[in-house]
Amino acid sequence: MSETEKINQLRSQLVTLYQQHQDGLLFHGWHHITFVTNKSIVFAKELGANEFLVQSAALVHDLNYIVESNSKPEAGKGLREEILSKAGYSSEEIEKIEKIIMDECTTNRHGDISLESKALSDADTLFKALPVTPILFASKYIEENNVDVAKLAHKICDEQTHLMESGIYFYTDKAKQSYLKWAKVNLELWSNVEECLKDEDVREMLEIAESSEVI
Repeated sequence: MSETEKINQLRSQLVTLYQQHQDGLLFHGWHHITFVTNKSIVFAKELGANEFLVQSAALVHDLNYIVESNSKPEAGKGLREEILSKAGYSSEEIEKIEKIIMDECTTNRHGDISLESKALSDADTLFKALPVTPILFASKYIEENNVDVAKLAHKICDEQTHLMESGIYFYTDKAKQSYLKWAKVNLELWSNVEECLKDEDVREMLEIAESSEVI
């Protein structure tokens, strides 16, 4: 089976799977997977990474959210292996894809990850940094993963601040040149959210709004 055939088989399975789970995947749904996959190919081309492995990893990188909400990538390992195997992927290819996904995870990544992990990381991170994401999708993340805005703000700042300070928020020149300004504003926004939530009157206002089912 050719690489193109494997990708097509994989995509076909995933479209059906995501349709079945679309009501619960408000943030990590097929819209997210499609965006990350498309951008990961662009970044893979720039880096000279293996486009087949990058595209495959992008398509399955968030299957853990189907297995368990608010989970780590490890939770999706079994489902990824099952789906990739059905699509004709070899055990060696599955192992490489798993490594790409583990290394690109925000909590794991560093400066020396593979080109494939860098391409996927830039695409996945870009979705979080898009100016529309905090407006349209942050509330969806909160609902999908049953967390509150304080936990989300802490998670974003805790995981992403050191990456920005280390110069590896993005890896590719294209991402840095085109999107780093968005990322900086996004991170500053969530830092301000954390600071804002320390105000007692803000917390009281939010509690009233929540009890009134405004939010």
